[in-house]
Amino acid sequence: MGAIQNDMSLSGQPPVALNALQKIGTALGITGLTVLLLAAFNINLPENPIWFWIAFFAMITGVLVFTYGQYKGTEAGIKNDGVMFKAMTSRGFVAWVLGIALTVFYIILYWFPNLLGVVEGGKNTGVVSLFDPLSEKLTGGPSSQWFVYGVLYTLAILLFGIKFIWKYRHNRYEIIRTCSVMFFQLCFAFMIPNIMGALSMPSYDLKNIWPLNYDLFSGRLEEFTNFGSIGTIMLIFGLLSIFVITPILTYKYGKRWYCSWVCGCGGLAETAGDPYRHLSDKRMVAWKIERWVVHSVVVFVTVMTVAMVYSFIKNKESESIGPWNNFEKNIVFVSERDGTPLAERGKKAAEAGASRFIYVDREGNGDNISFENMGSIGIPFHIISYNENAQVIKQIEEGVQGTLLLAGAPRQEIVVEAETGGKVYDDVWLDKGLFIWLVVTLLTLVFGWAMIFRREQLAKDAKLAAISYFTILISLLLYNHLNNTGTLFLFPGYQLHKVYGFLIGAVFSGVIGVGFYPIFGSRVWCRFGCPMAAILGFQQRLFSRFRITTNGGQCISCGNCSTYCEMGIDVRAYAQKGENIVRSSCVGCGICSAVCPRGVLKLENGPLKNRINSNEILLGNDIDLMNYVNK
Repeated sequence: MGAIQNDMSLSGQPPVALNALQKIGTALGITGLTVLLLAAFNINLPENPIWFWIAFFAMITGVLVFTYGQYKGTEAGIKNDGVMFKAMTSRGFVAWVLGIALTVFYIILYWFPNLLGVVEGGKNTGVVSLFDPLSEKLTGGPSSQWFVYGVLYTLAILLFGIKFIWKYRHNRYEIIRTCSVMFFQLCFAFMIPNIMGALSMPSYDLKNIWPLNYDLFSGRLEEFTNFGSIGTIMLIFGLLSIFVITPILTYKYGKRWYCSWVCGCGGLAETAGDPYRHLSDKRMVAWKIERWVVHSVVVFVTVMTVAMVYSFIKNKESESIGPWNNFEKNIVFVSERDGTPLAERGKKAAEAGASRFIYVDREGNGDNISFENMGSIGIPFHIISYNENAQVIKQIEEGVQGTLLLAGAPRQEIVVEAETGGKVYDDVWLDKGLFIWLVVTLLTLVFGWAMIFRREQLAKDAKLAAISYFTILISLLLYNHLNNTGTLFLFPGYQLHKVYGFLIGAVFSGVIGVGFYPIFGSRVWCRFGCPMAAILGFQQRLFSRFRITTNGGQCISCGNCSTYCEMGIDVRAYAQKGENIVRSSCVGCGICSAVCPRGVLKLENGPLKNRINSNEILLGNDIDLMNYVNK
């Protein structure tokens, strides 16, 4: 029997001190972290491989021993005893120290990797050097800060996943779901990309889908297209993931299939972040901020992606050059020798204000091409090799200064100033113009479908925001493209990508998203900043079979469901009315159901009809439940 409880509080007494096994586990875990900390301060540790494995096994053993000491001899069931009293889980001093430590780690990881021991072109030192032996076995090369982060991230999900399973061992759904995120993190996010890199293939996390993987259509397009059939297959899989796999699975199962079963961000939040889930802000103002911020991030990533793809796609040369172009002293690059004669295209480019006309020899057969009458076009004409100038052409196209190496002998160079800019024309089936119209069509279809068929499910401010964003985006797209300004959204694509990577990819998802676990809860990033969660949530709300059903007659209003909802949803308000929970922010983690002592909540997939039943109230005293069941 436990200690005598002298009050009537359902929360019980403050937690007792750590038992012997928990103390041993804590000591082992601190020992492993101390080794990493000593290495971080460049304290020379002899035989690095030995110290790495000492730290590795100390942390593993520490978490497992602590977990066993915490849950051994306890009955299966809800295990959130004392979370409101512990300094670690109630925003106490320890929580703030941990939050600051995690924040500092992420700042160093993103912007000061040299402090971790990364040495470009030399032998690593510090904590990174501890991971070199493992990196050499997996990737064939020395470690980097991202390899270190990947190892620690994966280790955290695996170890705290075991702890999570032990805690929620009474719930089959939680066990299977946690095993799923552990598998996808270990295999898809860590092992497969590292093995692909070791085989000199594009390192690609197959489960990382756009827009969460915002680099898919920006920095990696050229990498995939230049890698042959394997790169093409990866790119096709990425497109299928966005336009086929994701919509089908979200329709059938809601966003939980990704956010709670596959995603690495959600995996860390559900495992390592589990002790902090009750810290999520449940206020109405937090919900309003969430809606505006997360959907603004979706608009941002869409704008950035469209701009980056636009800069990658070429113009269709034989049909696009004409007096309607406004080149404003740009350099015009062409590469297709068939179709309209080069001299004729050069004259049209000159009429449109081009400063130079350059033929790009992509196949290395420039000697076999006729360049008759090129002296009559009125502007300088040159020939360059694509293989020697590919990167420079891209820089010039984006408005960056570059130096072109001309073909022929003697070899000459042309320095192109940043303000000059360039227009590249290839014989491609998807040119800039077609791409813009495809984007406009897609955005119009999505906007029109939501406004026509789902407008009753959108709040007034959501409708106003959608109309405003749609009008601004379409206006900018069409105005800048039709007037040939060179930028679709006022800024070049690479600048938008850089800003997005800093603000969203680093500060929001890493520094705030994980560093603030002990202060704001474990799903800050998923709730306020993740564009993937927002897009999946949009479909889950408007077009999905998933819902959480409630049995209002059984609800005792204990508040466990609302307290432990990491997305800040007031689940109890729905349960008290017997109303289905269909929220775009819900990640389907099932914790609300797992902590309910009365079995009120159930995660289900069903028909779309009557999925949102805001007027239905089931109270046992008001209706004959057996008649309702027999319907």
